[in-house]
Amino acid sequence: MAGLVPAIKGSECSAGLRLGVDRPRRWHQITDGMVDPSDAAAEPAANPGDAQPAPRGAAVIAAYVRTLPNVPGVYRMLDAEGGVLYVGKARDLKKRVANYTSPDRLNLRLNRMVAATVAMEFVTTHTEVEALLLESNLIKRLKPRYNILLRDDKSFPAILLTGDHAFPQVLKHRGAHSRKGEYFGPFASGWAVNKTLAALQRAFLLRTCSDAVFQARTRPCLLHQIKRCSAPCVGRVSAEDYAVLVAQARAFLSGGSQEVQRDLARKMEEASAELRFEDAATYRDRVRALTAVQSQQDINLSGIGDADVIAAEQVAGTTAVQVFFFRGGCNYGNRVYFPQHGADEEVAAVLEAFIGQFYARQPPPPLVLTSQPLPNADLAQAALTVRAARPVRLHAPQRGTKLHLINLALINAREALSRRLAESASYRRLLEGLAGLLDLDAPPARIEVYDNSHVAGSDAVGAMIVSGPEGLIRNAYRKFTIRGAAITPGDDYAMMREVLRRRFGRALAEDPERTQNPWPDLVLIDGGAGQLTAASEVLDDLGLHAITIAAIAKGPERNAGRERIFLRNRPPLQPQINDPVLHFLQRLRDEAHRFVIGTHRARRSARLGRSQLDEIPGIGAHRKKALLHHFGSAQAVAAAGCPDLEAVPGISRAIAKKIYDWFHPQG
Repeated sequence: MAGLVPAIKGSECSAGLRLGVDRPRRWHQITDGMVDPSDAAAEPAANPGDAQPAPRGAAVIAAYVRTLPNVPGVYRMLDAEGGVLYVGKARDLKKRVANYTSPDRLNLRLNRMVAATVAMEFVTTHTEVEALLLESNLIKRLKPRYNILLRDDKSFPAILLTGDHAFPQVLKHRGAHSRKGEYFGPFASGWAVNKTLAALQRAFLLRTCSDAVFQARTRPCLLHQIKRCSAPCVGRVSAEDYAVLVAQARAFLSGGSQEVQRDLARKMEEASAELRFEDAATYRDRVRALTAVQSQQDINLSGIGDADVIAAEQVAGTTAVQVFFFRGGCNYGNRVYFPQHGADEEVAAVLEAFIGQFYARQPPPPLVLTSQPLPNADLAQAALTVRAARPVRLHAPQRGTKLHLINLALINAREALSRRLAESASYRRLLEGLAGLLDLDAPPARIEVYDNSHVAGSDAVGAMIVSGPEGLIRNAYRKFTIRGAAITPGDDYAMMREVLRRRFGRALAEDPERTQNPWPDLVLIDGGAGQLTAASEVLDDLGLHAITIAAIAKGPERNAGRERIFLRNRPPLQPQINDPVLHFLQRLRDEAHRFVIGTHRARRSARLGRSQLDEIPGIGAHRKKALLHHFGSAQAVAAAGCPDLEAVPGISRAIAKKIYDWFHPQG
């Protein structure tokens, strides 16, 4: 094996550092086909036309095994294009990788993976826990084909009680915890956060407005009038009294709801005894609001504290993982996941892989309850402890309240799995029916639906939604800003041409052989014969004749159920009003319409919300705030003279002249 020199891969080492573990030792990669240079020199030169394909499979893996150490680490299996087939961790790299050199001991799925392997990469770590953390991070980032994958990678919303202002704000937060303050969650959905925030406003009267709005207020807003805010912006509550409200909200969100309620009930009785009936009514309303919060949370257990309850159910090679979130004994909601995995994976192995990837993006709570004991429970628990930087207990309960929670999660997992399987079977039948209706060779594996939106040509946008064999693929949705200078405002045909030309022109530039990028089997256009013609011209110009394209047009007077389907070189189709395939096409069309309308409204709102001051060079957020605070509106700034502008703190004579010249270009 002379001449095989290991190479160092820095990116993966840095990934290990981001996990908070010690630095992995180094990546080793051998990519020269395992040919010793001395051996190659002894062989006669081969004819150019006799080039042999690179070796692959068990023989390649066996060559790596001879050089591997008996230490913990992570390995990657690569295909001929350099794509990652599989990421695995090992307590002993040499022994673990050696298992792949005996194909007769492997199942069909692993045999296929081994057969496609042409190269491998390795990183050695100090401990098996480090290897497990690095493995989870790499699976999450690389999404290898043969790993168990958690496909839903959305972050969870939380409630943020800010800590960078004298009067803290309470708001919904999603993403990195970068702003100073206290975060409470996670909540299973944005809906759960919004409901809790609405109740918290009634109970604690904390402000929800931004700091900029807070500073600009001169009188109480509507929220104060309807008793949803204590109006600290205009001094209706002292800093000391507001701090008491903040402390009560913090205690409630931390699990001290009973104490807070008892304290408010005591104050209500005291106010009533002292004949302060208005104050008593205020405390009564706050107690009712807290009760409403608890009633929205189906299960409340004071003894469980902060915990996640994770249960998995498997049927016919499909696994549903149900997660319940408990914080401070209160149920913050639940969410179901369907990890992608091979049909032969055991439910405990799927659950273990799920937990590793699930907590790769967020710290785990102190207690994680599981429906099955994990194959490597001690190792997984140690990895979660390292990731959270505090003790984490991983437990599969056998009795008591915790087992009751597991059983409840299992019931929800079974119901979700039954719905999933029923929907999958129904969806497959719809795709088969669609293939029959449009004379496709096979049910389409990828459907792309296009629509555009504008108001009299302004804020024009296009959108693409995607549907696959298992339903809508939301992470594949795309938005297009219509910016063609030659497009006449309101020209729907030209807009459609631009959207399709940008989508497929870029795809061809990135994948001219059409072997890598996801290409649609069916393109569906919202419109009639005119939109179909415009779209067909684009695909023909790009040489994409093989892609089937159709347009769905509403019936007379936009009557749903009387839609016609337009196809190239065929008369229009008009399915029966009760045809399930027609209903399926309607849902796809309506989803595209919903997505593009939402995009258009957001863009229009952003434009309408922009101030004239935003367009002035050199006027940033600080100066804009000072100007608006001084003059009250952008119109007043535009009408002001230079001396008035210079009176604003932070506005020099030169800046005042620039602002004046911007609004008075003629002098």
